[in-house]
Amino acid sequence: MPPASTFRKNHGDECLVSRYAEPVIRVSVASQNLEFSRNGKIIFKARVSTAARGPGFEEGSLQTPTGNFLVREKIGEGAPIHTSFKGRVPRSVWQGGTSNDAILTRILWLEGLDERNANTRDRYIYFHGTHAEDLIGQPASCGCIRLRNKDMLTLFDLTPISTPVQIS
Repeated sequence: MPPASTFRKNHGDECLVSRYAEPVIRVSVASQNLEFSRNGKIIFKARVSTAARGPGFEEGSLQTPTGNFLVREKIGEGAPIHTSFKGRVPRSVWQGGTSNDAILTRILWLEGLDERNANTRDRYIYFHGTHAEDLIGQPASCGCIRLRNKDMLTLFDLTPISTPVQIS
């Protein structure tokens, strides 16, 4: 995998990823869709839920940052589906109930590569499973990118550390 310096920015949030930087994850905030491609071929698609407050970069904004990222850490390998995480530590299998933004199943922790999203890791922005699968396909999260739990298992298994991510 090439270093982050192989990324080139073009037209604001659009990114041209080096032909050597595969696989890649692309998320569309407008359509609430995720595509995972390898060698230019889409091999996995899923509906997602980004922030209810829309895109943004401010600490504490509860908004989803856009731009270019890398998957910096994978958390939860081998845990049962619906495992609940607190502080990125698996606690128990979620049994239902209400929650503001339960972080379930797996975590892919993002690192921002652009100046305006450089605080992404410190904001704890992840891909993760959710307690609110009925809200997938519409903006509803507190900043992270939520997936259905089974989709999160698939994405986690497909995604190596340092996978490029584009959120637009």
